[in-house]
Amino acid sequence: MVTTLLSICSSFSWRYHRQVAPSSVPESEIPRAKTIACQSGSGWGDKENEDSSGFFNRRSVLVSGLSLLPSAVLGFPGDGLAVVKQGLLAGRIPGLSEPDEQGWSTYRRPDDKSGGHGVGWSPIIPYLFSVPQDWEEVPVSIADLGGTEIDLRFASSKEGKLFVIVAPVLRFADNLGEDAKIEKIGPPEKVISAFGPEVIGDNVEGKVQSINVAEHDGRMYYQYELEPPHALITATAAGNRLYLFNVIGNGLQWKRHYTDLKRIAESFRVA
Repeated sequence: MVTTLLSICSSFSWRYHRQVAPSSVPESEIPRAKTIACQSGSGWGDKENEDSSGFFNRRSVLVSGLSLLPSAVLGFPGDGLAVVKQGLLAGRIPGLSEPDEQGWSTYRRPDDKSGGHGVGWSPIIPYLFSVPQDWEEVPVSIADLGGTEIDLRFASSKEGKLFVIVAPVLRFADNLGEDAKIEKIGPPEKVISAFGPEVIGDNVEGKVQSINVAEHDGRMYYQYELEPPHALITATAAGNRLYLFNVIGNGLQWKRHYTDLKRIAESFRVA
């Protein structure tokens, strides 16, 4: 049995040295290959262990270094994925003010935040709105129903959530110019019928509870309340884009925090 083991190890060692050290390639350029050291109680094979020890030392350093990287960088699932999503996601620039004496903060889309719809589109005109202190920005995924047109998400575990859709007006009309107005796109009923499904994922017929038209600084805003699902939508247009500001909550959130949700929805402005 010992003779057989020695024979196998000798054969493997010969093949290994022959493969790793061809005479036509300088030793400094030879790629290292993983070896299996054959060893008996008498210490046979120590020379081969010494020859390959440099490889194993370098391999240990490499493995140690890789273990320090976030798992998401290496393509493995885990907590590292959340770190990458939070830290490297395009557009993660703070825009929330300090809370006022009532505990409300104002979010203004940063001028240098990334976003847009490709070559030829002007920068997104900043928008702003107010939220209670416990609302926080959450990452936007391209897998969302609104795809790349969802520009921002906020959420509160207690009160509900909101998101902003910024869509090119050319999707709906080609004669609105570079300074579109919501009233040029159509009356409130036409706008909610066309864009409501993007918010709730379903036809809005029979679900619109109220419609209001407001004007702020010369810009018109269409305001809608839908049920079910519970949603408050504010629509306007600026530049070459349509803005849909959407505040939603479940039944319990709607019942307990309707006043706050309504205030959030009505605070939306395009600068």
